[in-house]
Order: sequence, then C-alpha cells, then structure tokens
Amino acid sequence: MTTTTNAVHAAATGRPAYTETMPCEPASARKARILVALALSAWDLDALVEDGKVIVSEFVANSCEHTDCRNLRVTVIRLAPTCVRIAVIDKSVKLPARRTASADEENGRGLAVVAALATDSGTDTFTWGKRAWAELTEAAEDR
Repeated sequence: MTTTTNAVHAAATGRPAYTETMPCEPASARKARILVALALSAWDLDALVEDGKVIVSEFVANSCEHTDCRNLRVTVIRLAPTCVRIAVIDKSVKLPARRTASADEENGRGLAVVAALATDSGTDTFTWGKRAWAELTEAAEDR
C-alpha cells in the first residue's frame, strides 16, 4: 500500500525541515509517524526512524488527550547532519507533566519514554501555546 501526504512543506530557507498541520485527534498520530519517517529517510537517517515515530506518537497523544485544540503542527527539523528535532505544536498553554505511572496503569509513561529515547527534550512556551520537542542524534556506528 502506498501512502502519500499532500500537506508536507519543506523549509524554504535556513535548516531543512518538514512540517504539517493536522487535526488534534488520535488518527493524526499515524500521519505524524509517516511525516517523521519520510523526513528521516530523505535525510538518510534511517537509524532514527523507529525512535522518531515513537516520540511523535507520544507528543500527538499528549496533545489529543490533554488539550482542547482543533489542530496541531508537527515539525521535523534537521539541526546537523546526524541530529534532528521532532516537535508537536499546539495552542494550549497547559504544559506537559512527567509523572510516574504505577505498574498497573496503561498511561502515564509517554514523557519518560521520550526522555529515554531522545538526546534532549523539552517544551517551549509561547503566549498562544507550546512546542513539545525532542532531539535525536544518529550514533557514528549507525552511519
């Protein structure tokens, strides 16, 4: 099955980037994973694809579950030849909160998973919302 995405935009200037605005709904996690995989494959960073898909899925899930936004924006930015930043932007000022889930809880581990996979992560705040981001760096042995 071939999947296409029509709203992907590459950055015109500055660092290479892919970005797409999508509905703030759980089904958008699939579209976000496709966007991340396309960007990382285009940059020959295939070793980062699986971790990138997990990270973007967690960020989209958090936006869908904890905000009442209509849309979110997914960006994948190449910061350096082997480093990317994956981000999800929404219009909620409510910050993500990392917590410790009990053994029998199904939810509550997303930000811990992101922190375990990423070389760095954080949240940028704006007057109109926030950007949750994580950076991935390809190891030299993966080149």
